[in-house]
Amino acid sequence: MAVELKDLTKSEENYSQWYNDLVVKAGLAENSAVRGCMVIKPYGYAIWEKMHEVLDGMFKETGHQNAYFPLFIPKSFFSKEANHVEGFAKECAVVTHYRLKNDENGKGIVVDPAARLEEEWIVRPTSETIIWNTYKGWINSYRDLPILCNQWANVVRWEMRTRLFLRTAEFLWQEGHTAHETREEAMEETLKMIKVYQKFAEEWLCLPVIVGHKSPNERFAGAEDTLTIEALMQDGKALQSGTSHFLGQNFAKAFDVKYANREGKLEYVWATSWGVSTRLMGALIMAHSDNNGLVLPPKLAPTQVVIVPIYKGEEQLAAARVKMNEIADALKAKGVRVKVDDRDNVRAGFKFAEYELKGVPVRLALGQRDLANGTIELARRDTLTKETVSQEGLIDYIVNLLDEQQKNIFQKALDYRNSMITKVDTWEEFVEVLNNKGGFISAHWDGTPETEQAIKEATKATIRCIPLDVEPEEGKCIFTGKPSHNRVLFAKSY
Repeated sequence: MAVELKDLTKSEENYSQWYNDLVVKAGLAENSAVRGCMVIKPYGYAIWEKMHEVLDGMFKETGHQNAYFPLFIPKSFFSKEANHVEGFAKECAVVTHYRLKNDENGKGIVVDPAARLEEEWIVRPTSETIIWNTYKGWINSYRDLPILCNQWANVVRWEMRTRLFLRTAEFLWQEGHTAHETREEAMEETLKMIKVYQKFAEEWLCLPVIVGHKSPNERFAGAEDTLTIEALMQDGKALQSGTSHFLGQNFAKAFDVKYANREGKLEYVWATSWGVSTRLMGALIMAHSDNNGLVLPPKLAPTQVVIVPIYKGEEQLAAARVKMNEIADALKAKGVRVKVDDRDNVRAGFKFAEYELKGVPVRLALGQRDLANGTIELARRDTLTKETVSQEGLIDYIVNLLDEQQKNIFQKALDYRNSMITKVDTWEEFVEVLNNKGGFISAHWDGTPETEQAIKEATKATIRCIPLDVEPEEGKCIFTGKPSHNRVLFAKSY
């Protein structure tokens, strides 16, 4: 059932409420009976499925294979990598028992105290530990390397403050875990996969991103280096949209994973991990949508074109159906995802509002005058413009228009992002831009975790990344005045 647009909060009035309203009213997801968890509804899941399909193909093109590893991880595994357990300890859900029983007082079901696990299990917050324990049995010599595995799975991280898609106790993701013979090969893999994410974000989500290194404070727990793609939302806050981690030999040493090298000597394996999640759904919504609803890039839209009849009576509807189905069949033959909405229990205006809310890129309206004149009304979602066009050449026109919309949505987001990158050289400028403009702030930092933490505590801004293409530039740290050799990007973030 569609939702009235008048119920959608204006983004300029309350951006957070606008986002929540849009996720629910557009039928993407809703909160579940389990605190902090969400139900992804069919329309939202259709978008995620398309992301899954495209990314999965990109992974396989780069030589990766899918596997699946257990949801439960023995607690002792986490204690083997100190930084890793420290990074995830507060977010872990722990299984302690395996059986329920009837309460002796007849007051319902209780946990059976006799069924306590000998060792508690952690519900998967990420899979490095269980995977590296597994890889130990797979790897003996250099001939067994590289291992290029990915898994599509759910994970659980105990979040206190949740928001649909952006931060939930359970979410969906993919996580790649690779094992390599040399440091150089693992570092090459780390860079390769962040570039895959960049390509996917920009070419499919129309999401311009900045690629860079995370600072030590923001680095993945247990990694030697973390690469990130950082995007900017329309409220001026940044969103980490994907990460790729160079793990060095940390997990190989923790789980004693060695291989016989080409000289027959035992060495520890080199590792990477990388992942994106349903958080990308949040990025998609916040980067492009407006007060009329979703704006979906055509490549990811479950329905790219919808055709709505304008008619009076069953006879006119029947005539419109013939032409609409003819157009739909021709579009499908070109690979376009099209829907004919010939429901007779809701008005055309209701359908128009519904598809605008759901972000369908192209809407066609076919009336009796159009049938007589060989025309059709075409509305495009990205610009909210309408035109009457000829049915002759319509199919190629729409195919080209979908490509044009994809480019237009990206360019609009890119122009906005670029306008929201501000260079500052003093603490006063930093605070003023952060509070009054937002966006990315390019500033000097002295390179110490202590200064980064102090800036975060003072402003809630963090170093989003040290861009890969950063130019050497001598300057002074905005906070301490100590020497700095290049700028980094700060922002408030989700």
